[in-house]
Amino acid sequence: MSVLHRIVHSDAPRATLLVRLLVGCVFLSEGIQKFLFPQALGVGRFIKIGIPAPQFFAPFVGAVEIIGGAMLIVGLLTRLASVALMINISVAILTTKLPMLAKSGFWATAHEARVDYCMLLGTIFLLMVGAGPLSIDDKIEAG
Repeated sequence: MSVLHRIVHSDAPRATLLVRLLVGCVFLSEGIQKFLFPQALGVGRFIKIGIPAPQFFAPFVGAVEIIGGAMLIVGLLTRLASVALMINISVAILTTKLPMLAKSGFWATAHEARVDYCMLLGTIFLLMVGAGPLSIDDKIEAG
């Protein structure tokens, strides 16, 4: 079995499309907003939370979210996109939610982190099961 076949193979049900759309659309939207609202969500936010080289990393993260989100939506190399987005959301949790936990406590953090945890679990799910039959990955595998 080739490496590409291992990446695109999936026995996931058709309903996996819903998870791809959910996770992909959220990442796509967040990536676009980093460019539309750089002070609040892009470079300005990265400066505020202490990310090094924010002028590089904010656009880089935005691009990863846009490209990775779009890849999930269409089901293209879903497992690879999931890994990139899993790293992305893990860094977001570590840099924003863990400090909040220490400052504001569990319940405030749980409220603020709900989308982050959903994105993390969604990317893990897609890494595990792949894109499913309604995807470009399925077409590549059949190809």
